[in-house]
Amino acid sequence: MHRFLIVIEKANGNYSAYSPDLPGCVATGKTKDQAAKSIHEAIELHIQGLKEDHLPIPKAHASAEYIAITG
Repeated sequence: MHRFLIVIEKANGNYSAYSPDLPGCVATGKTKDQAAKSIHEAIELHIQGLKEDHLPIPKAHASAEYIAITG
């Protein structure tokens, strides 16, 4: 099993999603949930393509964290 961080951002009229550990693997959706579903499908296809091409699957290095700043 592989785990990859995904980032979902609000764009103009829709949402975009990507994984920092999988350059070029992106997706969009009208809603946050649609974007999340689309990026999951995109990652599955991306990984399948890497396997078919006998290329290594990148190790996940990205992480995320929220910080609170007062002031």
